Amino acid sequence: MKFIALAVLAAALAAPAAFARTPTLNGVDGPGYTITLKQGTKKVSKLKAGTYIFKISDKSSQHNFHLTGPGVNKKTSVGKTGTFTWKLKLKKGTYKFVCDPHASFMKGSFKVT
Repeated sequence: MKFIALAVLAAALAAPAAFARTPTLNGVDGPGYTITLKQGTKKVSKLKAGTYIFKISDKSSQHNFHLTGPGVNKKTSVGKTGTFTWKLKLKKGTYKFVCDPHASFMKGSFKVT
């Protein structure tokens, strides 16, 4: 009986940790004239409101990754490369990401519901 009670208690304590995982989104700009945002291998087009980890891989000093939307205005720097991590709370609405120097063709968007 004690073993069952301990197993139930252990499962109850572990459950919040499983639900507390923050989803990761991967943004990439460059090295060519491309910009993407994916969750795993799937292009991001729609997300639920909540907190997400954005891992941005800025692969060209000619580009940047600029994300805007309700309450969000984050960007990497033109002239620098590297990997940047942002933890952001997304609210309902439309979010856009662009490379500022090439915004007319390096762009994307997604909706948060």
